Amino acid sequence: MRFKVDENLPVEAAEILCAYGFEAETVWDESLTGAEDEAIATRVRAERRILVTLDLDFSNIWAYPPDEYAGIIVFGLKMQDKATVLSYVRRVLTALKTRNPDQELWIVQHDRIRFRRGHQTSE
Repeated sequence: MRFKVDENLPVEAAEILCAYGFEAETVWDESLTGAEDEAIATRVRAERRILVTLDLDFSNIWAYPPDEYAGIIVFGLKMQDKATVLSYVRRVLTALKTRNPDQELWIVQHDRIRFRRGHQTSE
């Protein structure tokens, strides 16, 4: 799986994904910092990368339909300090062992991961 880590996540998130054998780039790697959401969306669609972000705008399935993406993983966490965010990145790795985010929106919350495909939700 190939990931694009948004600028609002620590760069260590990409390092964790790479350590588990995935390919991960950051928006910093491509000088996309400060880019509009639509520019990020266009890039991840073109590259068929799974977007990993704290930006809740990407959880809007009307603006970013999951079936148009290799996957979108949004962290909707109350606490967003570095240690907490990285612990939830590791939690996502567990889910990746049994589920592929292709054409899905994953909303990672403190007590669960919600999976959305189109207009349906599962947990």
